[in-house]
Amino acid sequence: MAAFFFLLFTLLPSFISPSPITLPLQQHLLPPTSFSSPYQNLNSLVNSSLTRAHQIKHPANRQSSDFTAKTELSPHSYGGYSTSLSFGTPPQTLSFVVDTASSFVWFPCTTHYFCEHCVFPSPTSKIPSFIPVLSSSSKIVGCRNPKCSWIHGRRRRSEQCGNCGYNICPPYLILYGSGTTGGVALSETLRFRNLTIPNFLIGCSVFSSRQPAGIAGLGRGRSSLASQLGLARFSYCLLSHQFDDDSVRSGYLVLDSGSDSGTKTRGMIYTPFVKNPFVLNKPDYSVYYYLGLRRISVGGRRVEIPYRHLSPGIDGSGGTIVDSGTTFTFMSRGVFEPVSRELVAQMERSNGNYSRSRAAEAATGLRPCFRVHGKGAAAFPELKLHFKGGADMVLPVENYFTYVGSGEVACLAVVTDGMEEGSGGGPSVILGNFQMQNFRVEYDLANQRFGFKQQPCSHH
Repeated sequence: MAAFFFLLFTLLPSFISPSPITLPLQQHLLPPTSFSSPYQNLNSLVNSSLTRAHQIKHPANRQSSDFTAKTELSPHSYGGYSTSLSFGTPPQTLSFVVDTASSFVWFPCTTHYFCEHCVFPSPTSKIPSFIPVLSSSSKIVGCRNPKCSWIHGRRRRSEQCGNCGYNICPPYLILYGSGTTGGVALSETLRFRNLTIPNFLIGCSVFSSRQPAGIAGLGRGRSSLASQLGLARFSYCLLSHQFDDDSVRSGYLVLDSGSDSGTKTRGMIYTPFVKNPFVLNKPDYSVYYYLGLRRISVGGRRVEIPYRHLSPGIDGSGGTIVDSGTTFTFMSRGVFEPVSRELVAQMERSNGNYSRSRAAEAATGLRPCFRVHGKGAAAFPELKLHFKGGADMVLPVENYFTYVGSGEVACLAVVTDGMEEGSGGGPSVILGNFQMQNFRVEYDLANQRFGFKQQPCSHH
């Protein structure tokens, strides 16, 4: 690892726009041979959702003028969404996974970028990387630069800067649910079509594990894309997951720093953000977007869920967050089991004679799974999420059930780790992107509220 940082050191040498910036969210597919069956594909997504949920629940210590931007946003076959951003002088364009549960922006960096266990799009392919020596605006962030504390915190930065012997911001190491990345901090120029943002803090990663693309953190931290751009709001519309579809389609991401009068977006239903718990040694809880999920109903029947799971406690246990980087919604055991029991009971009482498919459950890691009569023929109980302020989210069936194989089996697209909540156990519900397909969701930061409305998300 030290060799990578030494090599990096030898290689590195007011924006105004009246309208939102719209960026496409683009699709990146794994090779067709990555999974030998759709069961393995789903099992991989289940495992990645659970791993990410564990990291979110138990995080390790990780190190204006008006404008709006809109960009494409597309689903990865492995469960995430990405967009393209341009940095440097002249600009270099790279792909970034959009992540609302983290607050750091970084890209693969230098010609010697190393990624362990990465497939992009094949093990022998070279991962696109930012080359600092080709950009006249690249500068290493100094140890005394206040932005260094955005990564390491003031106390840790002071300790490391006093001992490292360098005049640069200490290297970072970030742990994600699906992998890790490490590098040094750069000050660079972020460029949109007619917009230039100088002195943007970004991570120049020289090595990663299972992170072939950069990450654009949109969380509440000071180093996030949202914070550095001073956004009043941002929104995205997620194209539906098509894990076996190689068509080039996309949703979109809208970045808006315009002045705000509290006006609601037409057709949007809003619920206020809930105050984040402050937990010592777990600063990541302050980065998440907490929502006030009040109850869940299945087929019109209220599911009895203990209150401690729905409201975040002072120790960090419980509550609901929304996360663009999680594929399948996670529910802790105390939430998942009563929801699952009610769903199974209603399916068994229906006239469809649906029987459980234990084989599919074992193969995919999802449950419950039912034998059905082909895609579109099954009738499933309605799943509704009731949020604070009377905001009810009625999920389309395709957003909470997924068909397996040829369509004779359908599984609930929600995961649990089967563990009961303990002290400081993190959020009980992590609302994933699979449940947000073909919804436009809005993070209204100026008014501290979350909005959503169902609509087609294909970008034109």
